[in-house]
Amino acid sequence: MDILPANFTTDIRVSPPRRSASEKYTATAIAMHWFMAVAIIGLFALGLYMHDLPLSPWKLRVYSWHKWAGATIFGLAIVRLAWRMYQRPPQLPQHMGGIERTLARGGHGLLYLLMFAIPLSGWLMSSAKGFPTVLFGVFPLPDLLSKNKELGDILQTVHWGLNMLLAAIVAGHIAAALRHHFFDRDDVLTRMLPGSRKSH
Repeated sequence: MDILPANFTTDIRVSPPRRSASEKYTATAIAMHWFMAVAIIGLFALGLYMHDLPLSPWKLRVYSWHKWAGATIFGLAIVRLAWRMYQRPPQLPQHMGGIERTLARGGHGLLYLLMFAIPLSGWLMSSAKGFPTVLFGVFPLPDLLSKNKELGDILQTVHWGLNMLLAAIVAGHIAAALRHHFFDRDDVLTRMLPGSRKSH
């Protein structure tokens, strides 16, 4: 005897599995990402602004601010790297191919490398040019090199070149994030936006 109703269907729709915590960034990681992003872009803009300023007390003050900010970013880069080693980032989307994954990991690696190399090159340049760095006008940092004008000029070129490389990589990073959002339609961008995760 058939006890099932005539309109019975076996088409059972299963909702997709919920995203696990490992697929999201923590609130701490999101905060550090955006703070560092704003700080680096602001410091880059400040460097462009001060480059052609005539020698004056104002230029010396701006240079001091630039060095304070660079030293602060160097310290924060250490904290961020330590956090990344402690709290592994989410996996890349499954649809990404091998070459794309390599480029993504390489770009992130270069970003971290430059977050250390750029402040360090500026510190070396300042030491070689004979301009001590006094953090926040209170804490003097040791000179890493003896005064040497020729070496200072070389390090200035290196510092500038590293900043241009950083600008190119950041532009590529932004372009990739936008492509993921508007063309691939995955969550690579949205999972890093503030408010995408509430817990730490």
